Order: sequence, then C-alpha cells, then structure tokens
Amino acid sequence: MSYDQRQRYPGVFHVDGHQDPECPPVPPPRMAPYWSSPAAHESHRRKRNGCLGISHSGVTVLLLLFLLVFTTLGFGAYQIHNLQVDLRVIHKTDRMHSSDTNILTPEKQVGLEKPVLEKVKEEVRPAAHVIGRIHSTSSPKTHLLWEPKTGRAFTEGGVVYQDGALLVNHTGLHHVYSRVELMRPCSPTHHFVHSVFVRRAGRADPLMLMVGNRKDACNDKTKDSVWTSDSYLAAALHLQKQDRVFVNVSHPRDLSHNHYANFFGLYKI
Repeated sequence: MSYDQRQRYPGVFHVDGHQDPECPPVPPPRMAPYWSSPAAHESHRRKRNGCLGISHSGVTVLLLLFLLVFTTLGFGAYQIHNLQVDLRVIHKTDRMHSSDTNILTPEKQVGLEKPVLEKVKEEVRPAAHVIGRIHSTSSPKTHLLWEPKTGRAFTEGGVVYQDGALLVNHTGLHHVYSRVELMRPCSPTHHFVHSVFVRRAGRADPLMLMVGNRKDACNDKTKDSVWTSDSYLAAALHLQKQDRVFVNVSHPRDLSHNHYANFFGLYKI
C-alpha cells in the first residue's frame, strides 16, 4: 500500500482540545440556506394577489367605480342647486309683478293703458231681444209693440227700444230675427202675413227686409176648430246707424198671448 506522503490529512483524534500543530484547522462545511416551502408560497401569493387578497387591476376598477358614484352625486347636487336658484328667481319675479299692479308706471300715468280699456268696452256686442206684449185694442196697425225689460228681454251695447222699434247705433252687418204665434179658428180662405221692415232717415217709405206668408191648411174635419200656427223670419242684413227696425202682422188680434212664443231681436255680427 503506497500513498502520497506530501498530502496532509488532519489528525483523527484530538486530545485535550489540542490539534496537531502541523495541520491547519479545517473550516466547517458551508450549509445551503434553508427555506421553508409554505412560507415561500405564501410570500409569492401575496405578491401576486396584492393587498387584502385583491389584485392591482381589481383595486383600480373599484376606485374607478367609487369615482363614478361620487361624480354622479356631485352632478345631481349641482342640478338641485340650479333648480332652487331658478325657483327663487321665479318667486321674486312674481312678487315684483304683484307689487307693480298697485303702482302707477309712467306708461299708465301718460294714458297708454287707456286704449286697452276702451277695447274691453267695445267687446260688448250691440244686441237686443224683446218679447211679446199683446194690445188687443190699442196696438197700432203699422207695427207690433214689445216688452224690452221683463223676463228674458234685454237691450245692450247701445241698441235702444223705442215705440215698438229697435234703434240701431252701429252701421254694419246685423242678424235680425222674429217669431210670432197664431191661435184662431181654422178657415181655408184665411191667410197670414208676417213682415220685418226698417224706417231710415231721409227715406219717406219703409224699407221691407223680410216677409212671410202663411195660409190655413184646413179640411172638412178641422174646419172651425182652433188652429195654431207660427212664422219665423231671420236673415243677416246690412243696417245703418239710426235705423229703426219694426215687426208687423196682418192679423194682430190672432196672436197668442204666450209672451215667449212671440219675440223679436237683433245683434251685430
């Protein structure tokens, strides 16, 4: 057995903690660092998932959602504020208008509001409606007399009732109407005339406006019985200021005594 005597080996035995002076001390062997497998996996998972187990992309999305919510709430609050401002302005304007109604403005003081008041007055349309007034003995033969104030009768807008006539106060187009009702014994040879005419200044004779002719329709069975008939006339006519419109019938004694069945009127169109 041969060996290389130049290679030195440490002593095998140590006595009293002393080493061979000829042999240098041998350093202890280096140990590889020891890492715990569970700890390494946990650190790696934390780095991957971020804070509280949420990834960085998830945190970004959550922050964007919060930002969107707060932006929406802020815009809604801004809109509510604008509405409140508008309501305050409207209430202030209403109070100013209500206070201005009791204050004479320069326009009212110089009379600029007067044409508006005159226009309101002109809106009252000239009109009249008179009802029957029967005079069996004193009625004139030329025209009928009427009741201008009782019941539904009226005159307004400048139209005046005068001695059986309606006096027109405006030149223009007027609607004129008249109805009469008859009650008398039936006679085949009897006829009835209902007319509306006008008397105009500068004209001697009356001007006929409307005429209606009726004839009794009797037979042997209805002869001598009480016969009831009526006549209605109406038209749009051009009348002049100061015209006097009348109504007449051929047999005034045959008129019924029903006041509301006999009437006469006109109004400006």
